[in-house]
Amino acid sequence: MRLEPKPAPSLAVTLLFPLAAIATTLMLTSILVLAAGASPLSVFYLVAKGAAGSQFALLETLTRATPLIFTGLAIAVAFRAKLWNIGAEAQLYIGGVVTVVLGTGALPLPSAILIPVIIVAVMAAGALLLLGPAVLKTRFGVDEVVTTLLLNFIVLLFVSMLLEGVLKDPMGLGWPQSQKVIAEAQLPRLIQGKRLHCGFVIALASAVLVWVVMKKTVLGYEMRAVGLNPEGARFVGIPVNRALMKTALLSGGLAALAGFSEVSGLKGNLTLDLSPGYGYTGIVVAMLAMLNPLGVIASAIFVAGIFVGADAMSRAAKVPSYIADVMVATSLLTMVVAILLTRFWIRWR
Repeated sequence: MRLEPKPAPSLAVTLLFPLAAIATTLMLTSILVLAAGASPLSVFYLVAKGAAGSQFALLETLTRATPLIFTGLAIAVAFRAKLWNIGAEAQLYIGGVVTVVLGTGALPLPSAILIPVIIVAVMAAGALLLLGPAVLKTRFGVDEVVTTLLLNFIVLLFVSMLLEGVLKDPMGLGWPQSQKVIAEAQLPRLIQGKRLHCGFVIALASAVLVWVVMKKTVLGYEMRAVGLNPEGARFVGIPVNRALMKTALLSGGLAALAGFSEVSGLKGNLTLDLSPGYGYTGIVVAMLAMLNPLGVIASAIFVAGIFVGADAMSRAAKVPSYIADVMVATSLLTMVVAILLTRFWIRWR
């Protein structure tokens, strides 16, 4: 068996294979639902209803999708240049740390100035965190998969130390949590009394800006060229290492915004359970979107809807909510196969 590159696929082919991947995911998941003693159609209906069957459900899905858009964009940017950033979880938590440090009263500024200052500082912290693995990759050939993955555990331990030390809330009754950010550092809610906040709008704007960078700028061209063929890019004069550094800075900054949005927009303080794995799930989101920044919005809402809907479905159908993890993982595998079939012919000798 060998793979032969296809010519540029048509729009119909580009859409057909991802739809086939979703259908395959539903079919494989149906087997597990049947094994649990439930009807697949009933379960999928309950998942859809739990994700978008009411205003409350839809807003919860969009709220859950907000950090996934940021981490999905971070992964899409990095993977496009074949910089394998598996450390979005670490960058997310660093963003949360910086948000708490600057947003609990250290900077006595009005909201219109304080929030942009925090955003810039958060992106800078996330960018610098990923810059280390990027330097190790470009200068010493160290595999960034290993360094970024291990960095997740290092940062979590660092955050744990801070929450038990200098950032610990003296009024928190001993719980490892930070102080609440002040009102001027909080993102306003889009709908009064609901949890959806302006971080969702920032996420949408970020997706559009990243798409413009990827499609319309020299940096985007360099990133795509390095991702497709680094040796060819180097031959035509593209500074490959510099392009990877810029990619790392952008990717790390985007992932850190997920931590900012969760702290400033939703939870109000920093805890060790700030993220239930948004950094890792961002990989699934980016792959489902086929690394397209605008597609990340749809895939993040899709994945968030599965998780939110699965919680409601579990209570109604008595099927474990872990079925959502199976659906997301299976969709990643089938989407990888779909991307492969979109770009290559499989030839049998």
